[in-house]
Amino acid sequence: MTPNTPAADARELVLTRLIVVPRHNLFRCWTEPALIVQWFTPPPWKTIRAEMDVRPGGASCITMQGPDGTEVPNHGVYLEVLPDERLVFTDAYTGDWQPSAKPFFTCVLTFEDEGGQTRYTARARHWSAEDCAAHEQMGFHIGWGIATDQLAALAATL
Repeated sequence: MTPNTPAADARELVLTRLIVVPRHNLFRCWTEPALIVQWFTPPPWKTIRAEMDVRPGGASCITMQGPDGTEVPNHGVYLEVLPDERLVFTDAYTGDWQPSAKPFFTCVLTFEDEGGQTRYTARARHWSAEDCAAHEQMGFHIGWGIATDQLAALAATL
């Protein structure tokens, strides 16, 4: 298991893991609303709602809830969907190609077979080096690492 991988660009954060589940299960956990709400957010936060139209150009809104009850909706659009292989989405649009007020990043997820396991890689590509540094300071590697552990545990039950 590699908790993170050096990024090729000052605007990119990368997390990669070798997970002992089929890539299909991991992809399902990322693309089915009933599953994503079970693993997506590290405690004490939780994911309370997920609306997902998983197709290129399809919108999503994943709503997280903080420990104080504050709801934080995360709107985005899927750019690329290759079942069980690759999922790309961005918060640059809020749906129907409407620009967001403040684009932050594009996420590129890959799911690759490797020795009977799945090489899972999450790349967070930011609009600026400042946004990337802010995301890292928010705890990208710790938070996404916890979420990835939760993802792997759920995917193992499918």
